[in-house]
Amino acid sequence: MSAASSSTTTSRPAPWRGVIEAYRVFLPVSPATPIVTLLEGNTPLLYSKALSGRLGEPFRVYLKYEGANPTGSFKDRGMTVAISKAVEAGSRAVLCASTGNTSAAASAYAARAGLRSIVLIPSGNIAMGKLSQALIHGARVAAVNANFDVCLELVRTIADRYPVTVVNSINPFRIEGQKTCAFEICDTLGRAPDFHLTPVGNAGNITAQWKGYREYHKIGRAGRLPVMLGFQAKGASPIVSGRVVKKPNTIATAIRIGNPASWRQALAARDESHGRIEAVTDRQILEAYQLLAQEDGVFVEPASAASVAGLLALAKRRYFRPALKQRTRRDEPILLVCILTGHGLKDPERAIQSIRAPRPLPPDLKAISTAVGLH
Repeated sequence: MSAASSSTTTSRPAPWRGVIEAYRVFLPVSPATPIVTLLEGNTPLLYSKALSGRLGEPFRVYLKYEGANPTGSFKDRGMTVAISKAVEAGSRAVLCASTGNTSAAASAYAARAGLRSIVLIPSGNIAMGKLSQALIHGARVAAVNANFDVCLELVRTIADRYPVTVVNSINPFRIEGQKTCAFEICDTLGRAPDFHLTPVGNAGNITAQWKGYREYHKIGRAGRLPVMLGFQAKGASPIVSGRVVKKPNTIATAIRIGNPASWRQALAARDESHGRIEAVTDRQILEAYQLLAQEDGVFVEPASAASVAGLLALAKRRYFRPALKQRTRRDEPILLVCILTGHGLKDPERAIQSIRAPRPLPPDLKAISTAVGLH
């Protein structure tokens, strides 16, 4: 056979099969566990030129875009494990309280598994993009005249009286799935970042991510552990203030929580990593929200932008500068990862409200050219 007629075969990478198959050895599953997946995980870790430029060399900022998950938020990571274990246990219905993202993930994965899903939401305090997901997946939704914290207490009571499985982050299988975010970050960067920044609402995320980093560090896949930095909205910042907020108030509905279920674990993540949990204002959140969209091309829901708002606030105070002296090599970059928890289409109303909508124009070339800045 001539060289011209010979062919070479190229191996294709194995298709992504979801976080359970990717990280099975780290998860509480067995060959008997029926895997319920929508191929969640494997989300982009995007370098942010805009944010890196604001901090300057040698700081490099990355964005873990969890909005690329199947239902548009990080909740899918935990839900694949929680629903799989519910099916394994013989459950026929799952239940959650939600400000939106949990209900979307729970109802989608329940539908995939053939389970009933029941959702309690705080009436009037959930973005329509999220509510629409729960409804279209067939969830039975009860809108309660109370905040999220009251809804979660009702969920606990219902679960004590009826044969349903709670899939909020008080379910430990949720935390197990969500820790895979940290695994992916380490696998992509080749090590753990120096600083990990994340929004904090019910605090399951910072809890899970710290757990993931510690597990990778224990087996040598992460030579260092990051400093964990969490950010609550100022109007819903019980961990920062040290007391329950009875009437939490913020435009960032996903973190509008006054009594986080994983409060104690979040404090442990903060203290063990020598990190911080701070509050950012709604104005800071909206500024970061627009910056991400207009300078990095990344559309997130407002709560996601809390991590970037926190980054900018700490950078302004020169919080990260001491890390320069702690490097083992002068040419070593300082890596920061901001978690972006949900997609912007979760709350399209906020985008429309924050940017002035275009006014109608006549089909006139001069008028249109002037309006779009070509004159």
